[in-house]
Amino acid sequence: MSFANEITVAALDADPYPIYARLRREAPVAWIPAANVWFVTRWRDVEAVTKNSKLFAAEVATSPVERSMGTPTILTCDGPAHGELRRGFDQKYKPRSVAAFIDDLVQPIAQSYLARLVGKGRAELMADYFEPASSLAVAQSLGFAGIDVDTLRHWFHGLSIGAANFENDPAKQAIADAASSDIDRAVMPIFDRLERDPDGSAISRMLHDGMAPGTVRPRDFLLPSIKVALLGGMQEPGHGAASVLAGLLTHPDQLAEVLADLDGLLPKAVDEGLRWVAPIGTQMRQTTAAAELGGVTIPAGEPVAAVISSACRDEARFSAPDRFDIRRPENGHAAYGFGTHFCAGRWFAQRLVPALLRPLLENLPKLHLADDKAPVFRGWEFRAPAAFQVTFAG
Repeated sequence: MSFANEITVAALDADPYPIYARLRREAPVAWIPAANVWFVTRWRDVEAVTKNSKLFAAEVATSPVERSMGTPTILTCDGPAHGELRRGFDQKYKPRSVAAFIDDLVQPIAQSYLARLVGKGRAELMADYFEPASSLAVAQSLGFAGIDVDTLRHWFHGLSIGAANFENDPAKQAIADAASSDIDRAVMPIFDRLERDPDGSAISRMLHDGMAPGTVRPRDFLLPSIKVALLGGMQEPGHGAASVLAGLLTHPDQLAEVLADLDGLLPKAVDEGLRWVAPIGTQMRQTTAAAELGGVTIPAGEPVAAVISSACRDEARFSAPDRFDIRRPENGHAAYGFGTHFCAGRWFAQRLVPALLRPLLENLPKLHLADDKAPVFRGWEFRAPAAFQVTFAG
């Protein structure tokens, strides 16, 4: 039996990185039966797949994202439809726009959750800080006003289970479908309001930007991509920030350097943390014709996972890639993806991650891992600490 045939979803969820390293060495392009998809694991091949939409199309017949969120989504279409769907996101989340609103949006949210921690001396940061703060920031920027944090986190976890359900497990799909239906019901009054009274939110821009007066884009066209934005927008910043902090707390010398120069080194720590543990694992594609890649021919019509989290640890690009190192000489990472489908919220995430981390580092003296135990990471398509226990001076 080949190594690819031995890979299980459970093993990927526990720790995909040793699996990816072996695949890069032995089978960089391989069919993975447990996930029903071809894995492409080397940086150069991942980049080639994601930048060639003629041979590797975004529309994937077996996409767990579309199965869970509907079609089309901003991730799973090309051409004019993709351009239409990106329009609202690009206007809201381009660098200049993000710079204009990010501080006013995030600072009150972060300070509110931080205030609940100060004085306690101990916290579980995923539930007490990173997930709720990130969820609220993303939801409010999209236009989901008044949705409570528990609901947002419920949606997030349900959608993430569905989007990672490559094995098409019915029990997992039922969880995702329930969350998706909840969002459908919640978003309709938001559509009603924003169709009548546009504002600066991403959903409002998706409805109105570029449309003739008195017309809006169809709701069913936008709704699947709104779900993608809810999922990705919560996953990448909140879980990415947690991974950055995990890297710093497990490397106290690097944490001390960052604390001594937050302005200069926190951005480097963020980039290194997103490379070290990419929050989102793959960009999905489907071959439009037989494709030769890495010495292997992938038949036409096959699903292909360009594994960006593996690319971020490719030995051909990064020295000692499994090591967290804020002084790493190599620049760049693949955590936001490649090509025309690179993360539409990239600039928002780049500002949100440090905006979540800085208040913790500035306001929680003697921040340490509880009982000196590093957080346990879970997931391969979406990876983050399952829990994150810390102590600090109260």
